[in-house]
Amino acid sequence: MAVKVYGKPQAVCPQRVMHCLVEKGVPFEFVLVDIDAMEQKRPEYMEKHPFGQVPFIADGDFELFESRAIVRYFAAKYADRGPNLLGRTAEERAKVEQWLDVEAISYSPCAFTIVFNLFLLPIRGLPGNKGEAVAAMEKLDKVLEVYEKQLSRTKYLAGDEFTLADLTHIPVTRYIVEHCGLAYLLDDKPHAKAWWEDVSRRPAWKKVMSFVASGASFYSP
Repeated sequence: MAVKVYGKPQAVCPQRVMHCLVEKGVPFEFVLVDIDAMEQKRPEYMEKHPFGQVPFIADGDFELFESRAIVRYFAAKYADRGPNLLGRTAEERAKVEQWLDVEAISYSPCAFTIVFNLFLLPIRGLPGNKGEAVAAMEKLDKVLEVYEKQLSRTKYLAGDEFTLADLTHIPVTRYIVEHCGLAYLLDDKPHAKAWWEDVSRRPAWKKVMSFVASGASFYSP
């Protein structure tokens, strides 16, 4: 039975999950949850995800929500397939977890505030709060300075192999760079810029983008 991923394919968090599955060569069915119509807040969906967010996955009888928990689960379940996304030793795994926490706590809150105000609200014909966006941009720039220092030492955030520490950054960073006009935030950070160019060109990520653009419901490697 194919994995089922529930969400909106254009949304950041479902894209994290799809990317992990594609990296691992795992087929899946994508089940649309229209978040613009607030379907994620309907009682039948909230029985599956009590916080009324996306994504949610069903892997046979096993169900799980929260995108970072989901990608950890699939990276561990399919550890023998595709790239090693969790690290090979206790030390490597700890580094991956460290940068996953950084992404969740320090990076994405700034990034989401920017995307919400500079992209999501405007495409709905609503005014974004530019003050909030500018403040978030300043915070994100400081975070990226830390990334620049780390990436001057290692090719990827947790070491010299691509892992979940990198993967979880990709969807929201794409919106920052491609839809918010903020690619220049990386211009004075050559190592972070090279990292972004590397991870955003991964074949698996390109397949995710093609899948999203196609409007398909089923992915098969």
